[in-house]
Amino acid sequence: MPDDAIQPETPAPDAAISRRRLLAAGAAAGAGAALAGIAPQTAGAASKGATRKVDVVIVGAGLSGLQAARDLVKAGRKVAVLEARGRVGGRTLNHSIGGGHIAEVGGQWVGPTQDRLLALSRQLGVKTFATYDKGDYVYHRSGTRRTFTPDPVVGAIPPDPDVSDVVDLLLKFEGLLGEIPVDKPWAAANALAYDGQTVETWKLANSSTDGAHFLFDLAIEAVWAAEPRDVSLLHALFYAAAAGNETTKGSFLRLLNTHDGAQEQRFVGGSQRVSIEMARRLGSRVVLNAPVRRIVQGSGGVTVTSDRGVWKAKRVIVTGPPSLTAQIDYEPQLPADRAQLTQRFPQGNAIKCQAVYDEPFWRKDGLAGYANGDFDSVRLTYDNSPPDGGPGVLLGFLEGHNARVWSRRPAASRRAAVLDSFAKFFGERARKPKAYFEMNWSDERWTRGCYVGFTPPGVLLDFGAAIRTPVGRIHWAGAETATYWNGYMEGALRSGTRAAKEALQGL
Repeated sequence: MPDDAIQPETPAPDAAISRRRLLAAGAAAGAGAALAGIAPQTAGAASKGATRKVDVVIVGAGLSGLQAARDLVKAGRKVAVLEARGRVGGRTLNHSIGGGHIAEVGGQWVGPTQDRLLALSRQLGVKTFATYDKGDYVYHRSGTRRTFTPDPVVGAIPPDPDVSDVVDLLLKFEGLLGEIPVDKPWAAANALAYDGQTVETWKLANSSTDGAHFLFDLAIEAVWAAEPRDVSLLHALFYAAAAGNETTKGSFLRLLNTHDGAQEQRFVGGSQRVSIEMARRLGSRVVLNAPVRRIVQGSGGVTVTSDRGVWKAKRVIVTGPPSLTAQIDYEPQLPADRAQLTQRFPQGNAIKCQAVYDEPFWRKDGLAGYANGDFDSVRLTYDNSPPDGGPGVLLGFLEGHNARVWSRRPAASRRAAVLDSFAKFFGERARKPKAYFEMNWSDERWTRGCYVGFTPPGVLLDFGAAIRTPVGRIHWAGAETATYWNGYMEGALRSGTRAAKEALQGL
């Protein structure tokens, strides 16, 4: 299997899904069959011609859009889901590694308090399995490699004297979360102070050692694919407070940890299977290769123009990263607050790099596959092997500043740097995989960055209320609009249900 960089997707001339795309999107058992089940219907569902009429048009066939469609169909409403890509799943995407196995090149994990995603996957017949986390972690800093056993509570805190105050720093951060209302973080008592500084400013004011700064930076990069200097403290506190549910308080540690954390489990056959199964059940309501270009509101309804035709509806739900929603032409134009919000809501920078080996050889060395390091390339790794442990897959992230720098360099140089990091973490055998592939989500046309959108200082305070506020007949969904598990698959599902309820009330 050759090395390759996953190519960003562009609209195809029609909605038919090729056999090659079927295999890439759903190589695991059941996934290809699921896509095959919807492809013929979707391909014939919409040709350019007569205007079609539905109750609600949904822009985007990621988890939020598909969940909104399911809820509306269950309520007896007629819907159309218009997806710009030639596939469903949004920021989840499966990639074949041969032998019926896949590795996800997008979002992939699920953990405690992500109840709706877990319940939906069970309903759809998509099983989960534990992320491999047996053995020691690797820590590489200042030229020295150490292995250590992770703490069951704070996780990947290495036995390094120079990081002595990082636990205090994390606890201080955790202690602020109770102040933040997840539905209106801008209304927090100290919102003005929190949104007036970056996470970097707060970190420097509350810790003194280089080691603590290093580990805290790694944590921020791992969650937002951005730097502490990029992110408002208020946004970071809200995001961590949202990592829970109605009965369980959010936790920054839950975002970071594998055991009892957001990385605890994976989906058999890949996370994209959830969207594939949802779309299969929606059938011809899902229209692929249909980027929406224009939304016009009038007294009698809304007209949605896409590359695959025109739909008239009573309501429209627009999903996706806030910055991407601004690329649609709206008539009348959006209110100033919404426009200003989307101008100030960037996406993170992440390149997901993976190497495939005959076996997960690091396991024989008593290693879990998790590593942190101070390299200028990969600073975070996971064991991303299939459920049966073969072949072995090492996953490394280029995030934030490192992703920005390496995205401008030749692919061969980037590959060499990634494998060099792997070798320093796990030994020389890691330098010679049988395959290597990567996905730069900043190049993906209909995402333009991952993992999630975030806000710099001042944005939530002045414009945050516009994130979910409907504009006439337009409702907003997407992971960035969620009040719980903002930015995650769970949050996407929750946002779809909330937007569907709004649309139903409007109907």
